[in-house]
Amino acid sequence: MATRIAYAFILLINSIFSWLMLTPWALSKLEHLTLDYMKIKCQGEACTGYVAVQRINFALGLFHFIMALLLVGVKSSKDSRAGLQNGYWGPKIIVWLGFIVLTFLIPESFFQVWGRYFAFIGAMLFVLLGLILLVDLAHTYAEFCLEKIENYDSKGWRVLLIGSTLGMYTASFAMTILMYIFFAGHNCSMNQAAITVNLIVLLIISFLSVHPAVQESNPKAGLAQSAMVAIYCTYLTMSAVSMEPDDKQCNPLIRANGARTASIVLGAIVTMLTIAYTTTRAATQGFALGSSGGHAYAKLGEEEVEHSMIDQQPMSARREMRAEALRAAVEAGSLPASALNDDDDESDDGGNAKDDEKGGTQYNYSLFHMIFLLATCWVATLLTQQIDDIEMTDPNFAPVGRSYWASWVKIVSAWICYVIYGWSLIAPVVLPDRFGP
Repeated sequence: MATRIAYAFILLINSIFSWLMLTPWALSKLEHLTLDYMKIKCQGEACTGYVAVQRINFALGLFHFIMALLLVGVKSSKDSRAGLQNGYWGPKIIVWLGFIVLTFLIPESFFQVWGRYFAFIGAMLFVLLGLILLVDLAHTYAEFCLEKIENYDSKGWRVLLIGSTLGMYTASFAMTILMYIFFAGHNCSMNQAAITVNLIVLLIISFLSVHPAVQESNPKAGLAQSAMVAIYCTYLTMSAVSMEPDDKQCNPLIRANGARTASIVLGAIVTMLTIAYTTTRAATQGFALGSSGGHAYAKLGEEEVEHSMIDQQPMSARREMRAEALRAAVEAGSLPASALNDDDDESDDGGNAKDDEKGGTQYNYSLFHMIFLLATCWVATLLTQQIDDIEMTDPNFAPVGRSYWASWVKIVSAWICYVIYGWSLIAPVVLPDRFGP
C-alpha cells in the first residue's frame, strides 16, 4: 500500500506542477526566490503554457514506461528486480526530476506532435479504462453484498444494499433536477440535450437490469449496480455542464465564483487528487482487463496461523533444521539440487520475514506503470485541450477543465459507461455459451 501511495503522490505533485506551469506565476515566484538574478527561459522562449505541460508529463510518463519495461515478468519478491518497484526512492525521484530537466532541451516541435496525437490517444484509453473499472466495481459491490446476505442472512447487509441503492437513485434524480433548474436555460441547447439523454438512458438501464431475460441469465444483476452507474454518469454530466464556459450564459457558477482564486485552486487540486486516486485504483485492479495481477499472493498470517504450533522455535534453529532436511532429501535423490538454492533465497536475512509477496505479487508491476503512463497523458490532455479558449478569470492560475472539449469528454464518457454497463447485462443473454456457468 505504501508503494502505491508513493507513486500516486508523485503523480499528484507532477500534475499540480503541470497546472502551475500553464501561467507564468510559478516561474515568476521561482525567479523571485533567486532575487530576480536567474531568468528562466527555454530555448529563448517562455517555459510556460502548452509545451511546458507536455514536457513535464512526458518526463513522468517516460519514467513509468522505463519502469514497466524493467519490471516485465516479475512475479514475486524473489525476483531481484522487485526491489525497483518497492525501493530505491531516492534514485527514482532523482531520475524523474532529471527527465523533467532534460525535456526542456527537446525542441518544441516534438511535443506539438506528442501532445496532439500520442498523448491524446493515451488520454482516451485512460478514460475508457476508468469506465470499465467503474462498471466492474458496480458488479463487484452488489455481488459482494448479495453473497453476505445469502451466506449469513444478514439484516445489516440487506439494509446497506437497499439503502445505498435508494440513496444513489435519489442523488441521481436530485442532481438531474438541479441541472434542469440552473444549467438548462433558454439558450442552453447543449446542456438540455446532455441532461435529457442522461435521464432517458438512466431509466433504460434501470429497466434493463430487472428485465426477466437479464435476471434469468444473471440472477445477481439488479438495481444496485445500475444505481451506482447512474449516479456516476449523472455526476459526470453535472460536472460537464458546471465546468463549461459561460459564453452563452449557461453556467451560473462561473458568474458567481469565477473571480475567486480559491475556487480555481481548490478545483484544480480536487481534480488532481481524483486522477491520482483513480489511477492507483485502476493500476492495482488488473482483473477487470483480464489480468489476474498477483500469481500466488497470500496475505501475511495465512501460513503463520497454519503452523503456529511449531512457531515457538528460534528462527535460526528452524532454518538449520530445514536446511539439513533439504540436504538429506537431495542426497537421497528425492529432490533436485536446485531446492537448496531456493531455500537460500527464502532465508537470506530477516528483512524478508514480513514479505507478503514471496509467493506472488499483489498486482502486475508492468501494467501498474503502463496505467500511470496513460494517466500522465490524460493530465496533459486535460490541461492543454482548447487552452486558448479557457476563460482566464485569474491572471495567476488557469482553471482546470473549463472548456467545451472537457465538457464533451465527460458527457460522452457517461454515454460510453452506460453502453459498457448495458452490454454487461445483455451479453449473457445474447451469448449464453460464452457467459454461461
